[in-house]
Amino acid sequence: MAKEIAIQYGVASKRGIPSAEGLRAFARAALPKRHGELTIRIVDEAESRAFNRDYRGKDKPTNVLSFGGDAEPASKKILGDLVICAPVVAREAIEQGKTSRAHWAHMVVHGCLHLQGYDHEVEADAERMEAREIRILKSLGFPDPYGDG
Repeated sequence: MAKEIAIQYGVASKRGIPSAEGLRAFARAALPKRHGELTIRIVDEAESRAFNRDYRGKDKPTNVLSFGGDAEPASKKILGDLVICAPVVAREAIEQGKTSRAHWAHMVVHGCLHLQGYDHEVEADAERMEAREIRILKSLGFPDPYGDG
């Protein structure tokens, strides 16, 4: 089964957000050998805050949240869902001196890696995850997101 990547918009405007096909390309680069279904939902700060509060106990919006899927029904593989907050991503890109597109790519790749079990809670795991992000983003033509701009 090929990857099926649905894009949902919970924002009033798509301004500054890469195209649906661009978002899919970022996800495919991070999920090269994975098959199944992925949903990327683009949200505003209120929706991000609600998800972050309800699922992580943090009462503030955040850039990306990853929700792993389950195998129900058994005939379809559910990779999971990404919830990406457009205003937070836009603000962070400016603060970090990155292009909006580069930061969007990073957030999609970052979220997809979480769905594959990567984490950054422990330094060694963070280094492993960051190295994978850098390789994937480089393959997409983007600079190291952890570099100096």
